[in-house]
Amino acid sequence: MTRQELTGQIRQKQSFLCVGLDPDIKKIPTHLLREPSPIFSFCKAIVDATAPYAVAYKPNLAFFEAEGTQGTEAFEKTVEYIRTNYPEIFIIADAKRGDIGNTSALYARSFFSHYGVDAVTVAPYMGSDSVKPFLGEAGKWVILLALTSNPGSADFQMMQFENGRRLFEQVLLTSKEWAGADEMMYVVGATRGELIGDVRRLVPEHFLLVPGVGAQGGSLEEVCRYGMTPECGLLVNSSRGIIYASAGEDFAEAAAVKARQLRDEMKEQLAKSGVI
Repeated sequence: MTRQELTGQIRQKQSFLCVGLDPDIKKIPTHLLREPSPIFSFCKAIVDATAPYAVAYKPNLAFFEAEGTQGTEAFEKTVEYIRTNYPEIFIIADAKRGDIGNTSALYARSFFSHYGVDAVTVAPYMGSDSVKPFLGEAGKWVILLALTSNPGSADFQMMQFENGRRLFEQVLLTSKEWAGADEMMYVVGATRGELIGDVRRLVPEHFLLVPGVGAQGGSLEEVCRYGMTPECGLLVNSSRGIIYASAGEDFAEAAAVKARQLRDEMKEQLAKSGVI
C-alpha cells in the first residue's frame, strides 16, 4: 500500500485506528475453543466487527507462534482473510525482526512475498544491513522500533551521548538516511506525549505507529498534539482495550463499540487539526 492510499483511507474513514490482533488462547471467549481454529475464528470476528472503523490491523506474531503450527496457520489465514475481504486495510506484521543481511532478506521474502503484508516491524540494533533488505519493494514498509513505552526502554533508548543526544534520537537521525517517508515508519510509544514531540522534530514527515493508547494509559489527545501532521502521519494502535472488551459471546459486538468510540475521538482530532 502506498502512502497516498493510506492517507486516502484515513480521510475516507476519518480514522487512524490500528487494531492490534493479540489472540491469547487463554483470554479468548471459551465458546470459541470448540472451533477448528479458535485463534482464526476470534480474529475473523474481531476484524468483521471493527473494519468500518480501522485503517490498519497489526497481528502480533508471538500470539500466533505460541500455538505452534496451528497458530502459524491462523496467522496466514487471518492475513488472507483481511486481504480478501478488506483489501483497503493496511496490514502490519508485528514481528520485530532484525538480523544480518541474508537472514533479513529471507524474513522480508516471508512477510512481503509469502504472507503479503504491507509492513513489518523491525529492530534497528544491528544497523543498516539488517534493515535495508526489507526496503525497496513498492508499497511495502519497514516500521522501525524507535521509542517504545515499556518500562525497560530507558535501559538503552534514553542513554545520552556526550553531545546530549539520546540513543533513540540517534536511531531516528541515522535510519532516516536509509529510506524516505514513503517506505519507513517508526514505532513510538504513547505514554509520554512530550517525547513524541521530540521524535516529530527529527522526523517531521514519517508516519508514526503509536501503541499504548487504551489499556496502557496513553492519551490520544497528547499523541495528536505532539505527533499529528497535515496529512495525519499517525497510526494509533489499540489491542487489549478493543479485542478483550468482553469475554462473552458478545465479544465482537463489544469490540465494535470500543473501536467506534476511539474512531469518533480520532475524527474529532482530525477535524481539529484540519486533516479532514
